[in-house]
Amino acid sequence: MVLVRNPGFLNLKLSPTQASTTTFPCRFPIAAARTGSAIVTSNASNTVFATDLDRINVLGSGNGGTVFKVRNKTNSEIYALKKVKEYMDSAFRSQLLRETEIPRLVDSPYVVKCHEIFQNPLGEEVSILMEYMDLGTLESLRGEVVTEKQLASMARQVLEGLNYLHELKIVHRDIKPGNLLRNSKEEIKIADFGVSKIMVKSLDKCNSFTGTCAYMSPERLNSEADGVTEEDKSNVYAGDIWSYGLTMVEMLVGYFPLLPQGHKPDRATIICAVCFGEPPKAPEECSDELKSFIDCCLRKKPSERWTASQLLSHPFLVHRD
Repeated sequence: MVLVRNPGFLNLKLSPTQASTTTFPCRFPIAAARTGSAIVTSNASNTVFATDLDRINVLGSGNGGTVFKVRNKTNSEIYALKKVKEYMDSAFRSQLLRETEIPRLVDSPYVVKCHEIFQNPLGEEVSILMEYMDLGTLESLRGEVVTEKQLASMARQVLEGLNYLHELKIVHRDIKPGNLLRNSKEEIKIADFGVSKIMVKSLDKCNSFTGTCAYMSPERLNSEADGVTEEDKSNVYAGDIWSYGLTMVEMLVGYFPLLPQGHKPDRATIICAVCFGEPPKAPEECSDELKSFIDCCLRKKPSERWTASQLLSHPFLVHRD
């Protein structure tokens, strides 16, 4: 994820070897770390310690670590605890800094909450205590029938989260079904800030090859292509909108929309489809409002894509309030 700041703001640099010590504006209150404690920082009013937690089961695992479902022994609250692998090279440490820095800056009902960050005394292990979303990711809906009304509800919530992040100059860079979590309250929230970026200058670009290839926008996959201008490269938020649009189409049709159903994607095929093919569209049987909404997200030219704020006022969402 990325945070873009005006030139007058403090310059934030995420060093791959040490945590950022940048002071942020007062609207981002961050509790100070306590020496000798197992807790690094907290975003919650009621502090939770690592010793308060009982593991229930494993929710998932990957290259970045393992996520456990845990219970607070003092009040029976349920959380998700991401335990980061002990060995960290410089690249992984840099990703970890991003993943822990940004959740401490944000406070939105549309972004998964980071409650605490734990580190053992030797600094060899880091765990992130997060809000528990009991229905998993939007990937679990793949293949199910999603109505336009249901899609509008999902679309609005994710857009509210993106609009909030973009207003704070934060670019996610990896919006996809697997990074959008849902719960039994029918809430959808944005998660996983491992490749996000904080834009520290108004002209910072976000064209690095970071994130999930399949959901990258054309200008991010090939920033040197003919027709990609400096303005396109500087339009850092438009890449999130492309990824968001692809995700919404995928929820609607039940499979990754840039390739035929059942086709296993590879990087070369994805690049060709994104950079040289036509953007996917909503199915013909969909309403004109939904077709227009998807088109506003998936325009090849970044400057022609609607912003999150503009999309929130699109008739597809407004007429379903």
